[in-house]
Parts: sequence; structure tokens; C-alpha cells
Amino acid sequence: MDAARSSHTEQLSRLLAQGVDPNSRHRLGWTPLMVAAMNRHVVKVLLEAGADPNLGDDFNSVYEAAREKGVHSLEVLVSREDEFSSRLSSRASFRGCSALHYAALTDDLRTIRMLLDAGANPLQKNDLGHTPLTYTKEGETATLLKEFAEAQQKHEAEQRRKFPLERRLKEHIIGQEGAINTVASAIRRKENGWYDEEHPLVFLFLGSSGIGKTELAKQVARYMHKDIKKGFIRMDMSEFQEKHEVAKFIGSPPGYVGHEEGGQLTKLLKQCPNAMVLFDEVDKAHPDVLTIMLQLFDEGRLTDGKGKTIECKDAIFIMTSNAASDEIAQHALQLRQEAQEQSRRRLAENLDDVQKSEITISNTFKEHVIRPILKAHFRRDEFLGRINEIIYFLPFCHTELIQLVSRELNYWAKKAKQRHNITLLWERPVLELLAGGYNLHYGARSIKHEKMLQETAFITLSHTHTLVVMPVCVCVCV
Repeated sequence: MDAARSSHTEQLSRLLAQGVDPNSRHRLGWTPLMVAAMNRHVVKVLLEAGADPNLGDDFNSVYEAAREKGVHSLEVLVSREDEFSSRLSSRASFRGCSALHYAALTDDLRTIRMLLDAGANPLQKNDLGHTPLTYTKEGETATLLKEFAEAQQKHEAEQRRKFPLERRLKEHIIGQEGAINTVASAIRRKENGWYDEEHPLVFLFLGSSGIGKTELAKQVARYMHKDIKKGFIRMDMSEFQEKHEVAKFIGSPPGYVGHEEGGQLTKLLKQCPNAMVLFDEVDKAHPDVLTIMLQLFDEGRLTDGKGKTIECKDAIFIMTSNAASDEIAQHALQLRQEAQEQSRRRLAENLDDVQKSEITISNTFKEHVIRPILKAHFRRDEFLGRINEIIYFLPFCHTELIQLVSRELNYWAKKAKQRHNITLLWERPVLELLAGGYNLHYGARSIKHEKMLQETAFITLSHTHTLVVMPVCVCVCV
């Protein structure tokens, strides 16, 4: 046995030296590290090569995998037993199991310690909601996992205390402090159990295009889930404008084309029931799709075309819409002007400070202007009644525009240094000129627009690696 393991280790080392990815997946979903953890060998070699101990298995039961891949169940069973392990049930679900889950199943203390030391998360849950500790017997392995789980919980609590959600979001999103604070407060209440556990958390983001709605949803998903690919589900609702496209959403019923494929949403929610789901441009969806979403928001569950129910009460749903964006933008601009006028009367020394101050959309405006527009568009009070928070995204003030321009220029300066060994520096007039290209209706995208940049500056590159930008003053160093 030792000779066989030594031979296998040498063979694997040669493959890794040839550039084989240690995180590559078998066609049925598992990784080499999961196989190694289950069979108690080459774990160390894979970890040293960069294998991720927290990747989850994509394999379900033998029969589910056969249905998904369109092959005979016997072929899947033989592959699972020969290439993974013959000690596992063919009917049980293993989707989401990490290498640590499999090491716990074998009760292998040495492998468990090795994985934990490499950063394996003892609190990670599979699709059944089970952590590795669930699969261990009482004894040393259980004690070890409990110790690491408690340490991990303390570490995560400390990290959240030092870097609360608001602070993390503000590192990636410029402006929108009111939106960030409202979303963060609602999620914190959810985490602490101060919300109705029978219903998922539902937000509606309102505001102009390019103002940070989608980006905020992405950053919330990164906060909630380490595996962003599974934890963030984005549905472009412009693809669901017709009545028959409900089938794409939840899957076709038996006897119809595409029945075996499942629905776009239900398939992904089945893999991650507590995902952060973004319904982008929800105002474009067909009313029948909104009816499906009504059930989803009300009961926290969804029945797919195969008749299977997916429980997703722990999911967070965010809808974005451009409805009433002009009214919100104009109202926000009016509030800023009023704040500036009030500041002038008080002889404020720096108007930038006024622009930085948070302005608040009044309840009167929300009830008498925004709600009638939403009612006219969605045509149902019960749909709006399922929304926990309606979040308003406001146009950027001048100070925020300068920050956006500066961030964009820093991005291109980094590119110039990497690709052409050019160091680019600029003065304040450059920022002011570029900020002048801001369009209220297109948000930050108008600043990134290449045509606007070309019209603003004439660029000359010489052999001395000097970049001159005219007509504004720019300093460039080689």
C-alpha cells in the first residue's frame, strides 16, 4: 500500500510540475484534493501546489449526476467508485462538500489537521447545511474541529467588528452613503436574527443607470459569500419580457422541450439556497414572471418545472429599476441646491463640505411621487408590499465626481506603467475638466466614455516615454 501511494505521489508531482491545475475538476464535479482527502494520501503535495481546501464538490447523487450529464447512472457509479471512492452511498447528496467534509467522513485526524492548517474552513456548509463536524465521530477529530470552529467564529466576529459592512462597501463604492447604510443595517439585523425568518430579505434599488446599484449588489455578495461564483446570481430581466419565458425562469414542465435542463434561477438556487440574487432591470420583466417572484418573496421558496421545491428563506434578493430615476435625480439636485443656498446664507467657507453632507429623500416625496409611479408600473400593491426596503440612489455631487475621475485616471496610469513603462501624473484642472463630462442619465459610465476622454485631451507619446496631455497641465515622469 505504501509503495502504491509513493508511486501515486510521484506521478501527481510530475503532473503538477508540468502545469496541471491542482484545482481542476473531474467531469462529474470533484477536485483532486477531495479524492486525496477521502483516500488519505497526496494531500500535502496538492496543498503545497496551491489546491484550494474550501472548494465545494459539484457532484450530487449518482442518479442526479446522471440526469444532469445525460449519461447512464451505471457509468456515473463506476466512475465515482473507481476514480473517487467506493465507500460512499450512491443515493446520498454530496454537493457542496469540501475536502474537509470528506476527511471528516473517513475520521482521518492527520488529514483533517493538515487541511485546517492550510486554511480549510470548519464552518463551511454543504448543500444540506452540514459542516464537517456533522460527519465526525466523537473523539480527537471532533475535538479538533470544534476548537478550530470556535477560533474561526471568534476571528470572523472580530473581523466584522473591525471592518463592518458599511466600511467594506465604502471602500468600493463612491457616494451613496444613504443606500449603503440602509442596506448594511438591514443585513446586520438579518444576521443577528432581528427579522422574520420565514421570509427572505428583499430590496428594490431605484436610480439612474451607472450610479452604483449593480456594484453594491456585487459587493454585498462578496461580503456574504467567499465563493462569489455560486453566491452571486444575476438575472437580466430584459431576457424575460415575454410570457413564455417564464419557463426559462423556473424550467419547462414535463413533456416540454428543455424539461431536463431546469430553470435558470431554480438550478442556481438549488446549488446555493442562501445566495445573493440580483434581478437587474426588473421593470422590463413580464407580469407572469413578477407573479413567480411574488411567491418567491412571500414564502421564500420556489417550485421548479420538475415539481421540486427549493427553500431559499436565507437568500437576499435585490431588484434594480430605472423607474422614477428622472424624478429622483431632479429631487436630489433640488435638495443639494437648497442646501448650498442655506450654506451661503450662513457664510460657509467651503461648499465642498456642503456637497459631502448626506441629503435625505423625504417621506412625502416617496409616498406622493415615487409610490404612484411604482404602482402604475408594477400594477400590484402586493408585489410592492413584499419589499423590505426601497433604496434610493442619488446623482453624484461634484466632490464624488472628482473621486470617480481620480479613480479612473489611477486605473489608466497603472495600465500605462505596466504596458509602456510610463508614469502619469496630473493636476487638479485635469480632474475638473473630466468631471465636467458627467451626464446625469448615464452616471459613472459617462466619465469612463472613451469619446469624452478623446475630446478632452490630445495625447502624444515619444520615444522618451513622456506623455503630454493638452490643453490641461499634466506632469509625466519616466
